[in-house]
Formats: sequence, structure tokens, C-alpha cells
Amino acid sequence: MDSLLEHAADVESLAVLSRFRVDFHACLTARADELSELADAVLCADGPVRDLAGLSLAPEHRRGHGALYDAVNHGRVDIGRLRRSLAGLPLPRAADGRLVLAADVSNWLRPGAATSPERLFCHVYGRGKGQAQMIPGWPYSVVAALAGPHVVDRGAGRHPAGSR
Repeated sequence: MDSLLEHAADVESLAVLSRFRVDFHACLTARADELSELADAVLCADGPVRDLAGLSLAPEHRRGHGALYDAVNHGRVDIGRLRRSLAGLPLPRAADGRLVLAADVSNWLRPGAATSPERLFCHVYGRGKGQAQMIPGWPYSVVAALAGPHVVDRGAGRHPAGSR
């Protein structure tokens, strides 16, 4: 019985992925086929992508390197439509159905980029006591939904004072 349930979950996951791939392709308004192959090649690469020429050799990229450069130079993405497609995806859940999120706030420090737009001052901790600094850069946040049996609630059983 468990194998049938696991199979049903796999089928549903593949259906969601297939729908997203169709939606993603619809977001590509110019050079759609090439940009779609380029995205496949980036996602299936064995490691970090260091240059476009090497990426054109990936098995998922079935076109020549000229088409790759054409897609990068002339391809277009409807950002609003892509944003709606991503927002419409189901969020992964923990085994008990809870939504578990992990957040990270990092800084991209660029002290030498004096003319860069929207640059802010980022708080950076120094190595010694009282050595914190404010350095120009861009703060950015990443929030990820965690799923699967490995997700553990570290706050289970803990209650703030006076909450009971």
C-alpha cells in the first residue's frame, strides 16, 4: 500500500513540474525554445556554470553556441508572468502537513561601487569586540520552504513564559 501512495505522490510532483515547465516556457516572449534549453542546461549542470561556451556543450543544450548567445542577447522574459507562475506553485509541506520556512539574510558587499543604484549600508560583524562596521552593499533575503521527513521542529514543546 505504501508503494502506491509513494507512486501517487511522484505522479503528482511530476504533474506540478510539467505544468510549471509549460508556464515557464509561456513566460519567455522571445527566443523561448533556446532560453528553455538554456535553463535546462543550467539546472542539469554537474557544478557551477563558469562560462556560456561550456554550457553550450551540456547534453540538455541541443543547439549550437551561436543560438545560446542569441538567446542571451535577444531573449526576453515576461517577469510579471513568471512571478505569477512561481507564486502559484504549491508549497512543500513537512510530513505532518506543516509549512516550515528557513530564512537567510546576507549582504552583497560592494564598497568600491560608488555609483551603483539603491546601494545601502550593511551591518558586518568584525572579529573583535566592538569591531562591527557599516559597509556599502545590497542586503538580500532568501526564504525557502522545507519539506520531507527530515524537517524537525526545534521549538516543539517549548512555550514562552506565561503563555500557558
